[in-house]
Amino acid sequence: MKHYLHLANGSKFTGKLLTTNSNNFFSGEIVFYTGMAGYQEVLTDPSYKNQIVVFTYPLVGNYGINEEDFESKQPHVAGVVVYEGNMRYSHYQAKYSLKEYLDKWNIPLLSNVDTRSVVKNIRLEGSMMATISPMEKVSVDNNNMTGDNVIESVSTNTFQGYGIGEGKKHIVLMDFGYKKSILDSLLNRNCQVTVVPFNTKCEQIKAINPDGVLLSNGPGNPEQLNYLLGNLKQIITNFPTMGICLGHQLTALALGAKTRKMLFGHRGANQPVIDLTTNKVYMSSQNHSYEVYEPSLKGTSLQVRFRNVNDGTVEGLSHKELPIFTVQHHPEANPGPLESMHLFDEFLQMINEYSGREKVYA
Repeated sequence: MKHYLHLANGSKFTGKLLTTNSNNFFSGEIVFYTGMAGYQEVLTDPSYKNQIVVFTYPLVGNYGINEEDFESKQPHVAGVVVYEGNMRYSHYQAKYSLKEYLDKWNIPLLSNVDTRSVVKNIRLEGSMMATISPMEKVSVDNNNMTGDNVIESVSTNTFQGYGIGEGKKHIVLMDFGYKKSILDSLLNRNCQVTVVPFNTKCEQIKAINPDGVLLSNGPGNPEQLNYLLGNLKQIITNFPTMGICLGHQLTALALGAKTRKMLFGHRGANQPVIDLTTNKVYMSSQNHSYEVYEPSLKGTSLQVRFRNVNDGTVEGLSHKELPIFTVQHHPEANPGPLESMHLFDEFLQMINEYSGREKVYA
């Protein structure tokens, strides 16, 4: 059935709706993903909450959907746009097609779209609001680009324990919309993990006496969480801390830096990042619309540890005195690559080195 993708800049693209939600309108911020594979992980990554994702690889759906590669219990995207959606999947793990999966959650799959042209629009004019609709003429409101604060809808509201009684190190994973791969990366390193809500108080974390804290990824504008920064500062200056993606941005904000919206962000499994301490370059998996504004680091105790090779943006920070480091990219790397997985080992080593410390950030 013919449907249309309308962008806020007035551009219109014709496609074929493969899912059954033919009479509905679906709106969200439109972004593009540059990886060749990994659509199942993208769909279920909470960081994509309420976004319409354009896949730049021309063929999507050919290996179906399995029961192993979910990053959360449900998809979070507002819509999917592809050049060719192949529902005749072939993979030994596959249980159902991409269409069947998206139909289950009432998410539109629009195929036969000129995705190259859509991406050119985004690269030239930046991320914008878009609508998938059966109507040929639709006006798209671009005034709500920041969107609502959606962290509460993707975070747990209870303490959840994993690897209890087994792990050598106890890690608190603060859930701003964490990917299952982050939890798995810690469990695979013999950690005991307690997943806690995004707004958990420092006193509550102290009460369970963890060895370290990891601030997870998540969706949205980090500055919408400014009301949490005082509490987060207490947490990260009392425990060895690692921040990933949104957790990286929140760490910077809590310690006095600023963030800003990027033109179209970084999304894909092919982003080169250099570690300034070793001069090694890693190919990384990324998904973010915001960056830490480097000039705002002046006067803080933070310094740039990782940098994006393509555009020079900040990809990670370290604290000059305290055991705190962050990464903008995803070392858990699902969908791949796996080159920076060692950062979880570095986090655990940092915990060992600073065990029992009492010094806090002033």
